[in-house]
Amino acid sequence: MCKSICGADCSGCNMNKTCGGCAKTNGNPFGKGCFVADYIKIGGGEKFEEFKQTLADEFNALGVSGMPEVKDLNALAGSFVNLEYTLPNGEKVKFLDDGKIYLGNQLACEFDKSKCFGIIADTGFLLVCTYDANGENPELVAYVKR
Repeated sequence: MCKSICGADCSGCNMNKTCGGCAKTNGNPFGKGCFVADYIKIGGGEKFEEFKQTLADEFNALGVSGMPEVKDLNALAGSFVNLEYTLPNGEKVKFLDDGKIYLGNQLACEFDKSKCFGIIADTGFLLVCTYDANGENPELVAYVKR
């Protein structure tokens, strides 16, 4: 069973064989550093919780119409949340790294229950998008450098 530094319950994750657990890999699941583990190792769990609240406050301050209040953020593998967006010129791009860990959440849209907001952050940016079921038809709403 994989053990986490951040306290995440990894027991139900189907990536256990590729990840190895961040405790076992000293904060390098999927072969890349995890800023969540680094943050906790340096500042402790309390400082990490303060950081998560700061990120939630920053998401809430964006004032995105239809997005409910952000109350919690979870550690998420980039491979789960790295959606491909279509730019105005038709080019398709991904903004995240599949091997990195981010903080994020999925929130039901207040105006259209068939859509969800996806929010993702790390120490350098906030990303907000909308998408249909199963991550289909993603649209970038905001990408803000911190």
